[in-house]
Amino acid sequence: MNVLLARITLPCLDVTRLTSETMDRTLPLLTRIQLQLHYWICQGCAQYRRQLLALRQAMRRSTSETHPPENVQLSSIAKARLKEAIRARRD
Repeated sequence: MNVLLARITLPCLDVTRLTSETMDRTLPLLTRIQLQLHYWICQGCAQYRRQLLALRQAMRRSTSETHPPENVQLSSIAKARLKEAIRARRD
């Protein structure tokens, strides 16, 4: 069965490129099926996909933790300190 799947699936080089592309856009159904078949027979590519997904989740978590909500504003004291620091750096 694995030999048959190996003959009809995409090569690893194409799979790694397409795996990255799936993070940015939805691929055609046939391509997604080909990728899944490849993941079943190739542990290396399956691991690469898991790693990309883990990185994506980590980046989303870190972005949501480090960026304050958009409606938060600096206090007048903080604004004054920033202006002072910018002026001091220019001089």
